[in-house]
Amino acid sequence: MTILKDEQAFASFSVDDLARAKEFYANVLGLEVADSPMGLELRLNGVRAFLYPKPNHQPATFTVLNFRVEDAEKTVDELSRRGVRFEHYDMPGIKTDERGIARGNGPTIAWFKDPAGNVLSVVQPVR
Repeated sequence: MTILKDEQAFASFSVDDLARAKEFYANVLGLEVADSPMGLELRLNGVRAFLYPKPNHQPATFTVLNFRVEDAEKTVDELSRRGVRFEHYDMPGIKTDERGIARGNGPTIAWFKDPAGNVLSVVQPVR
């Protein structure tokens, strides 16, 4: 049974401050952001994500949004110039370099956080 197969889906996650989230997603990441009656809508190349305020927000402990990019290194450099700080990991299966980029164990990927502490990433697929 494919009851939801033809329905539109969207992602959603909470933030603790809509104004800070709007500033970050629109001005730092350069995304199209629209106000909605209950939060913010990110318009992501045909896909939408909804950000909603939550007074007792706790950042997700996993990646909530991934951006597929052609060149992870150039993207990390540009986002770093815009003030984004990348996460650093040194654990089995995931080790990042001094710039926060993990390579060689699947796609090239770098993780960073939004102002609410949610984890995002830029991912360069394996070619």
